[in-house]
Amino acid sequence: MEHEVSIKSFTDLDTWKQGHILVLRVYELTRLFPKEEQFGLTNQLRRAVVSVTSNIAEGFSRLSYNDKAHFYTMAHGSLTEAQNQLIVARDVKYITSDRFDQIAQQSVVVHKLLTGLIKSTKQRKAAA
Repeated sequence: MEHEVSIKSFTDLDTWKQGHILVLRVYELTRLFPKEEQFGLTNQLRRAVVSVTSNIAEGFSRLSYNDKAHFYTMAHGSLTEAQNQLIVARDVKYITSDRFDQIAQQSVVVHKLLTGLIKSTKQRKAAA
């Protein structure tokens, strides 16, 4: 759960921090994909994972709890899209099962944190 007191920027959010780690790992991983995938799976996966942290950042800057929850929910959707694309990358043998397991675990961490962020945002809205 995020702690409101010490959070001044979206980069202070644990959810964003863990999402950023996922972004960096995806970029590292996709450098190993075949060149013919540069405008296919590589581009789709990178865009989806960057969308996660971008939507967290945008949600953070919104003033209403409805807007915040909307962007955090969009981040959730992008994360699920990236998770699907990682499964495809594993199944077409662009990444090993071990590499997949490592990055999938990071995506689960982000998913759990995002779920908590959405829940707490909705609770704050209800309390307001």
